[in-house]
Amino acid sequence: MVEWTDFERNAIQDIFSKIDYEVVGPAALSRCLVVYPWTQRYFGNFGNLYNASAIIGNPLVAKHGKTIVHGLDRAMKNMDSIKETYSELSVLHSEKLHVDPDNFRLLADCLTIVLAAQMGKDFTGDVQAAFQKFMQVVVSALGRQYH
Repeated sequence: MVEWTDFERNAIQDIFSKIDYEVVGPAALSRCLVVYPWTQRYFGNFGNLYNASAIIGNPLVAKHGKTIVHGLDRAMKNMDSIKETYSELSVLHSEKLHVDPDNFRLLADCLTIVLAAQMGKDFTGDVQAAFQKFMQVVVSALGRQYH
């Protein structure tokens, strides 16, 4: 089980209280698909993903990005049981969708970059460390079925 300090818990809750889900989710997923183009193979039914402009303007990418970030709410509300909270999603992504588990880490990195840009000076090193710890636990939980 992961041990969370009061600071880490408060920092994670504070981040989620401040982010604009309608902006952060689409921006993070778009960045991931542009920077790591091999991740696009899981989104073949999303239509035009031929260049950065097409990806950024794609409504299906935006919708799924929002879904992803809203899905992180479940982890934030269940910080002491993230692996159990995401057990079904882990099975779905491994057994049905066959997503490379490293893609979760790539998306987490892109989300961290987008949050840093949105939060500016409030995204201090300590806040980033808490967020990255949180995302490492989420990534581990999503990849759990692969082990």
